[in-house]
Amino acid sequence: MTRVLIADDHALVRDGLRHILKGASGFEVVGEANDGVSTIALIRANAADVLVLDLSMPGRNGVELIKQIKEEKPALRILVLTMHAEQQYAVRAFKAGASGYLTKESASAELVTAVSKVASGGVYVSLAMAERFAQSLNEPVDTLPHQRLSDREFDVFRRIAAGQTLTEIAAELCVSSKTVSTYKTRILEKMQMPHEAALVRYALRHKLLGEDDEI
Repeated sequence: MTRVLIADDHALVRDGLRHILKGASGFEVVGEANDGVSTIALIRANAADVLVLDLSMPGRNGVELIKQIKEEKPALRILVLTMHAEQQYAVRAFKAGASGYLTKESASAELVTAVSKVASGGVYVSLAMAERFAQSLNEPVDTLPHQRLSDREFDVFRRIAAGQTLTEIAAELCVSSKTVSTYKTRILEKMQMPHEAALVRYALRHKLLGEDDEI
């Protein structure tokens, strides 16, 4: 029996994932969490084989959360389930310690396969994401400006490019507006951009925004 934890800030998503796994044989959902803080408490309190983790929850950057989880529970396998279909997010998630990456649009069809593969020690990437990885092999090897950013800076950069205000970003990340302003300054410096409008143009040009991101 594969023991599964689910971490997602949307109750309907958690209900759907639980229903899918319950309908398949060999899985038991042993706990759920709805934000970064409760996810850490969850993995500490429950013995499990796989954590199905939303990359965008309140309070913590998803990639940073993966790193902490792997430090505390190295044997726990992590399957990222996210609305972010961008290849850059997947790369950062795998580097942080994830074993699988699945987008929510394909979750119902692939979830059982993905959890099984990850639980058995393998690595799972959806077909759509695998195609993006293959396409990226044709890109220049030189480091692009956004690749110089830390995981948190990259997260803030995409939020700014998607049209969120500093106050909105601060609220979602549970930090002060001053902290977000500091991140913005670092991002502009590292990417050598003069202003926010340049960040938006850059994000669009390099297809770093998903369909659900607001502009």
